[in-house]
Amino acid sequence: MAPGAGERIDEAADRWIPRAEVLSLLGVKTQTLYAYVSRGRITARPDPSDPRRSLYAASDVARLKGTSGGEVAGQVLPFEPAVKGEAVVQSSVSLATDGRIYYRGRDAAEWAQSATVEETARLLWGCGDHNPFAGLGVRVDGAGGASPRARLFSALSRRAEEDPPSQGRDAASLQRDAATALNEVVDAMSGPGPRLFFHQRLARGWKMLERDSVHLRRALVLAADHDLNPAVLATRAAASGGASPAGAAMAGLVALSGSPMAQTLKAAIAYVVEARRDPAAAARRHMDSTGGVPGFGSESFPHGDPRAEALLALVDLPADLLAILREGEAASGSRAGFAVALAVLARRLDLPRDGALDVLLVGRLTGLMAHALDQITDGSLIRARLRYVGPRPGAE
Repeated sequence: MAPGAGERIDEAADRWIPRAEVLSLLGVKTQTLYAYVSRGRITARPDPSDPRRSLYAASDVARLKGTSGGEVAGQVLPFEPAVKGEAVVQSSVSLATDGRIYYRGRDAAEWAQSATVEETARLLWGCGDHNPFAGLGVRVDGAGGASPRARLFSALSRRAEEDPPSQGRDAASLQRDAATALNEVVDAMSGPGPRLFFHQRLARGWKMLERDSVHLRRALVLAADHDLNPAVLATRAAASGGASPAGAAMAGLVALSGSPMAQTLKAAIAYVVEARRDPAAAARRHMDSTGGVPGFGSESFPHGDPRAEALLALVDLPADLLAILREGEAASGSRAGFAVALAVLARRLDLPRDGALDVLLVGRLTGLMAHALDQITDGSLIRARLRYVGPRPGAE
């Protein structure tokens, strides 16, 4: 450690600093700061004087700034050294590197061109020749008449309650539990009917044309997993505590539903609805007011999100939806991200207004189950230290 570094960190231990100061110290953009917060690298809390704003732990910023001579790495890969104070979660599920996403070594964009959700689950879950979906029956009960999302959570929570804890169980039985939970979620969302592939059953529930179900299949597969995020961490933490695959995935799905990822998708959904009337004017309005267009650009994929390209490459989009993508990219100078691609696809398939979010949640459930199984069978212990930042004992 350089002379005085320890003293600087100690001095920063009880300090909370505003966003502008953090950005200046680290030399990063706002999106990068949010990524560090979501990964737990920088602690944030509401500003007491203005709850709409956040303050950031100066000690975390000091540690992060000192990891590489003032230059901050944007991503921690399995073969990179860990940053001091940061937990590295070992995973064999997926990898994002060099502008691509890989599912257990398979290029996700290429895999999604033909793979089903069931095949993706077997790949990500490490099933090999074992097929945990074989012979699963129909079970649809509870939450009748509720929204698809409410039925999703209802079915998953029921499985979380009914399934036994994960400790001491073999991989095949855990995979079967995960398959049963996913099967019942799809049944709950789509209703009873013939034993079709998951994407076909969901398409039937949304009253989609059969020929369009291939686009839904591709979206569900591409949504399965992407790097470490709060949903993955919540899933793995619950799994390491003994939760069943369904219980662990439930924890992750709750985290995902309120995450920045979900908020970005909701903003993109609203933007697509707004921009259909006048794509160029809508893009200019957002650039003038916020400096960006919802769903365009990605900190993880500065040269374009491969999922967005794979999702839209084979879709016959009408002129108004094509104009939204064209004008958004022209105004922002950034490629369409996965969120706006998913929102545009949902409109093309005539899903309910928030249907894109439902697709993301049920698609990501496959990946969260994979992280639960990976953690249960081969995961390292997740350690975290709670740092108290409240009033000192005895303080007035």
